[in-house]
Amino acid sequence: MRDLIRRNLWFFGSGAAAAILLRAIFIWRFPSVLNDSFVYGEIAKNWLLHGVYGLSGPAGIAPTYIRLPGYPAFLAVVFSIFGVEHYRAVLFLQMFFDLGTCYLCANIALRLLGERDGKIAFLLIALCPFLADYSAAALTETLEIFFTVLALDLALRALRTSAMRAWAACGAACAAAILLRPDGAILPAVIVIYLTGQFLFRSSTRNSRRNLAKAACVIMVICVLPLVPWSLRNQRVFHRFQPLAPRYANEENEFVPVGFNCWVKTWIADYASVEEIYWAVPGSPIEVDKLPSRAFDTPHERETTTQLISDYNQLLHISPALDQRFLVLANERVHAHPTRYYLGLPALRILDMWFRPRTEVLPSDSRWWEFNDDPKWSALAVSLGFIGLCYCVCALVGWLRVRPIAGSGLLLLFMALRSGFLGTLENPEPRYTLEMYPIVIIFAAAALTLRRTTPHGSGIAAP
Repeated sequence: MRDLIRRNLWFFGSGAAAAILLRAIFIWRFPSVLNDSFVYGEIAKNWLLHGVYGLSGPAGIAPTYIRLPGYPAFLAVVFSIFGVEHYRAVLFLQMFFDLGTCYLCANIALRLLGERDGKIAFLLIALCPFLADYSAAALTETLEIFFTVLALDLALRALRTSAMRAWAACGAACAAAILLRPDGAILPAVIVIYLTGQFLFRSSTRNSRRNLAKAACVIMVICVLPLVPWSLRNQRVFHRFQPLAPRYANEENEFVPVGFNCWVKTWIADYASVEEIYWAVPGSPIEVDKLPSRAFDTPHERETTTQLISDYNQLLHISPALDQRFLVLANERVHAHPTRYYLGLPALRILDMWFRPRTEVLPSDSRWWEFNDDPKWSALAVSLGFIGLCYCVCALVGWLRVRPIAGSGLLLLFMALRSGFLGTLENPEPRYTLEMYPIVIIFAAAALTLRRTTPHGSGIAAP
């Protein structure tokens, strides 16, 4: 990659400048410091100033485990240098992490496909608005994407060279991804599954099988090691085994409305419902008219649901008794339509996360299809939706062109397993697919390359 940059210094220099300019525009025009950002920031501040990994409350600072320590540690470092709660500095540092992702993505395309593909991939990701706008959000996404792409790049390098140093570095990148977000654990799981497949079906010599087994062990050990002190801390403070963060980011002994969540999963399929229904609970009233028609299968269900929501709106929180009533309704709906619950709705959630306009951190209305928003924000939503569709169509065409390329199976496996996991969630947020977008861009670059080339020394035949 360094040699390619030296020979195309003007191209990569101007591309990097364009990437920085685009991200700087988002940072200055649409900075996003959200509720989650303040949770991370408060943990970082208390950790930095008081030595307590916790949240402030009426009784003082209470230890917490609702967030993994990766992003609070990053914020604490930034706060110690630029000042406490200096979120603008956080966003500008994230911009440079995102620029690093651009070079890593280009390196993967170069490694798998060739120089022209690497250059096009760099340009596509440098100008990708979906990654640029999240560099302006004080959330884990930008760093998570960086370490995900770094781990995949190192894995592809190690598959070609069998170097244990590269596998160790890959494991360290996976560990960083896990410490940022619990679903980062999907990444090393995918790599180990891919290595297992290579061990069982592709390796032809005892030495190659030994290297694959060693690589899988190295990744698993290095991924687990950083979680040991976190788990021990949680065991000591909370007296419970908690190696990651809780599924619903709940504090110890905090009530989780499992019944309500199960009911939501029996009908939710789009991000608009996440904002209007799922995030409204508890604390805000729910409008029955905001529920989609698939939330009711019979007049009796509509009546029952309306009564449940009315009871919730009187309290603005879900009591255990009310939650049990939601659970009964959810079980009835699942029993009546198991195929819809286990297959249809997960597929719709996955499609919504992939193809809806990615405006969740922008001012556009989440109900973009109603065109009730300011015309400029409606136009922005439609434009971003069209851009996303173009990326995905190009990626499909590119995959059809390069699927015989060795190593592309690892990228596809990551996309398949992560997408399948996302379908099980009751909050289909488009940001959860961003870790896969560099892979989309790599395959899209293959579709836009007019002349196929083979990376020097890769030993891979061009299709």
